[in-house]
Amino acid sequence: MRNLRILITTALMIALSSLGLSAASAADRVAPNCTSASHAQAPAARAVAAPVTVWLAGDSTMANPSSGRCPVGWGSQFDALFNSDVTVRNQAVGGRSIQTWLYEGNVSGTKGSDGECRLTSTTYSSRWQAMLNASTGMKAGDYLFIQFGINDSSSTCPRHVGPARYRQLMTTMVQAALTRGAHPVLLTPVAAITCSGGTATKNRGFVNETFAVGSATRAPVVDLQSLSVSLYNSLRFCPNNGDYGGSGPLGTFFCNDHTHFDTYGAQRIAGLVAGDVRRQNLPLAAYLR
Repeated sequence: MRNLRILITTALMIALSSLGLSAASAADRVAPNCTSASHAQAPAARAVAAPVTVWLAGDSTMANPSSGRCPVGWGSQFDALFNSDVTVRNQAVGGRSIQTWLYEGNVSGTKGSDGECRLTSTTYSSRWQAMLNASTGMKAGDYLFIQFGINDSSSTCPRHVGPARYRQLMTTMVQAALTRGAHPVLLTPVAAITCSGGTATKNRGFVNETFAVGSATRAPVVDLQSLSVSLYNSLRFCPNNGDYGGSGPLGTFFCNDHTHFDTYGAQRIAGLVAGDVRRQNLPLAAYLR
């Protein structure tokens, strides 16, 4: 009888031990699966885009409208092409050359012996000082778009700027942006509408100077003159009777002159700039809608 109890007890212990090992093995098999499932269901971390400010410096073809529907600079339509992480600060002002934009009120009406308009003071304009402000101006990751070359071709002061002076001042602006970690982007001046028979033609200067600064500083250049002329030809703006402010394709694109844009024209020019940002694969393109 005693031997029988020993045999039964031993059998039970072996059975229980076997069950315990199986349960442990099953638990070991289930635990990793649970962990994997938990990891698989965890949402992937989303990259957060850093807010970017795009600063614009230029003339009336870029500036915000002051009243009415004309003129409308393309810079006023640029913000709508980006997502909410981009803020466009348009500091373009009508009638300015690069020198009068930088030194507002301090450019005299007389030329020096070098043929350049004399400065009465080297104090920068309030708009450029604001952009240089360490707290509220250009910061690392921002962009500075620079487009001049239309008013600069004036033969008289204060707007006149010679080629060498133009390169010097544009380089100054580029280097200021780079020093702050911002990205300068240079633009050749947008074309007016002039025709040679049925073909729109280029009519702006300072194109070579703009490319020269871009090459020297490694700043990207948007050849807006070539892009705008190609657009005018695709829209068949030439030949025309000069009625820029009337109805029809030309009248809805330009104001009642050959230079400034109505809202639709400004939107199309802004689209050209954004398209070239994308074509050149600039990092800013990631923010385009």
